[in-house]
Amino acid sequence: MMMMNEKIRASEVKLTGVNGEDLGIVSREEALAMARELKVDLVCTSLMSSPPPCRLTAKGQAKQQASREKRETRVKEQSGKVKELRLTPHIEEHDYDTKLRQAAKLLATGSGVQLVVRIQGKEGQKAKELLERMLKDLADNGRKQTGIQVSGKQAAVQVQPN
Repeated sequence: MMMMNEKIRASEVKLTGVNGEDLGIVSREEALAMARELKVDLVCTSLMSSPPPCRLTAKGQAKQQASREKRETRVKEQSGKVKELRLTPHIEEHDYDTKLRQAAKLLATGSGVQLVVRIQGKEGQKAKELLERMLKDLADNGRKQTGIQVSGKQAAVQVQPN
């Protein structure tokens, strides 16, 4: 939560100038007058201390900074997601290339990829070879986070972006 200009309610603020210089503790009115005079915003950086630290910043810059930080945290939160791509042991070359491109694109956006091959009967070795080939082809985009796990009905490996 960021407080600006008239919304700041404290009677005194610890003021920092436009260029980062320490202006000491001044009254709220004095700080607002200074902000108006310099045609800048008075921005409160924290409400946890008394007097609250405030700084003078160029008009609109504080809002831009806040929206930029919000966007960055949203991107970071999304990057933790893992998408699953399903393959079959008897995949045709064209389909393989499509899945490879899809996986590379997901890794490029920062998402992890879980490659899953459905197995029936004695296809375990074939599925493992397919996943090893896929990992080798994705080497520039990501590295495996888990080893290749072959269980009864599927073989799977998780790939994290580089």
